[in-house]
Amino acid sequence: MGTLTSCSFSAVNFRSSSSSIFRERVRVEVFESRKVKRNLCLLFTGIISKEVSQEKFFKIRCFSGGNNDDGDYTNNDGDVKENNSSSSKESIVTTASPTGETAPEERSIGNDPPPSVSSRPPNIAPLGSGYSDFQIDSFKLMELLGPEKVDPSDVKLIKDKLFGYSTFWVTKEESFGDLGEGILFLGNIRGKREDVFTKLQTQLAEIMGDKYNLYMVEEPDSEAPDPRGGPRVSFGLLRKEVSEPGPTTLWQYVIALLLFLLTIGSSVELGIASQINRLPPEIAKYFTDPNAIEPPDMELLYPFVESALPLAYGVLGVLLFHEVGHFLAAFPKKVKLSIPFFIPNITLGSFGAITQFKSILPDRSTKVDISLAGPFAGAALSFSMFAVGLLLSSNPDAAGDLVQVPSMLFQGSLLLGLISRATLGYAAMHAATVSIHPLVIAGWCGLTTTAFNMLPVGCLDGGRAVQGAFGKGALVGFGLTTYTLLGLGVIGGPLSLPWGLYVLICQRTPEKSCLNDVTEVGTWRKTAVTVAIFLVVLTLLPIWDELAEELGIGLVNTF
Repeated sequence: MGTLTSCSFSAVNFRSSSSSIFRERVRVEVFESRKVKRNLCLLFTGIISKEVSQEKFFKIRCFSGGNNDDGDYTNNDGDVKENNSSSSKESIVTTASPTGETAPEERSIGNDPPPSVSSRPPNIAPLGSGYSDFQIDSFKLMELLGPEKVDPSDVKLIKDKLFGYSTFWVTKEESFGDLGEGILFLGNIRGKREDVFTKLQTQLAEIMGDKYNLYMVEEPDSEAPDPRGGPRVSFGLLRKEVSEPGPTTLWQYVIALLLFLLTIGSSVELGIASQINRLPPEIAKYFTDPNAIEPPDMELLYPFVESALPLAYGVLGVLLFHEVGHFLAAFPKKVKLSIPFFIPNITLGSFGAITQFKSILPDRSTKVDISLAGPFAGAALSFSMFAVGLLLSSNPDAAGDLVQVPSMLFQGSLLLGLISRATLGYAAMHAATVSIHPLVIAGWCGLTTTAFNMLPVGCLDGGRAVQGAFGKGALVGFGLTTYTLLGLGVIGGPLSLPWGLYVLICQRTPEKSCLNDVTEVGTWRKTAVTVAIFLVVLTLLPIWDELAEELGIGLVNTF
């Protein structure tokens, strides 16, 4: 069977005087390559319903492969015949008009004589002009709905005016962007890359105004590094309206508000659940029994809402501190951020928030700074509450504010469990329940949420920080490792599966490139990211039973 490997289209004109609907059959010019032994002929039909003096149709060249060396191809009517040739096999365009009408004149193709006209209607394939028109219209629709591409005349002007011997010598052009809507200029840089990039940006603004964004990226599939040191660079060109994120819409504000209200509710529910030893039996069963489906009478929860508010305030305070850290880091860099979309969760109060960049980042250092600012701010407040709560838990004067929690909860984090064990002591921790201040729970939940958001995967804060500090290649390796650890339950404990699904659904796509996506971020930023990832692992790594029993964290049955 022949295999269609490529097609090319060219327009040919012919005259038609028909005013009624008739079907035309176009034979296709088939070429045979050196390795091609069997030719393929494509038949399609067209429907013309308007009276025109000149119509256009497409001549299609198809290259096919097969096992046959010779043999003529004939259609169902027996009208179409081809002559063998050592170089190609060529077919002639023929048309058939309805009975009683004069066949339209045709322009011959090549050196062949004018084709004969059949007086009887041809057999029409089931997939006729409707299918062909649908294909053509689909391509046109995709082109219209797709992002606007760079104007070829602008490309020529930019090559002549922007690049040259003193900046960047262009040797090749490729498509650039997610859908190939931009142009990537490959070549050789003539100077320090940061200075050249700044000069090119200035000149581009003078030539084109605000029409395009210029990117400096690593050359794809580069065989060797730059002789001056570092990777070889290329320059990408995209339209501003294509490359820059759109503004936040009204519906997004509405969704963000609804999610925030749900997060308030989940935080209050966490505060109620922390008072498990004070709750009525039917309510306590709802929070502790996995098989409990029907919620209890809500009126029974009202007396506990007021005492749950401090914990809810703590959880919400960590979330707000986290987002304020992002905005404070973005403001000096003139980077716009979207409104945060909080994700409610009844176990931790919230899974954090999704905050998008609403402007293109200038460089990788800015990406690292903004990505780390939020988690560092949230972690600072969370750890403060956690430490103060542990101190209050040991203070007899605060005994009235303490709540009882199962000691097994402290086995959920190696780092936080060790800190709790060092502060509260062996006797307090080696028991069925532990009396702690609600601030401990708020700080614990805040640190856990921060650690989850700092995982190096996708466009989480940790993924953005790793991408900015070490590049996209490092993010791929870190991301695969993170997905594996979450899937096996090595980190995160019982929350590993829901968090992994959340990342896959909402946060799996890496962040887009910066304008300057080549310049390194420096040693101290890389060190900060490395230390942060290490602390994240210690926070999300559970304490195994043998170590918990040896340290006296909870009552563990080892038999």
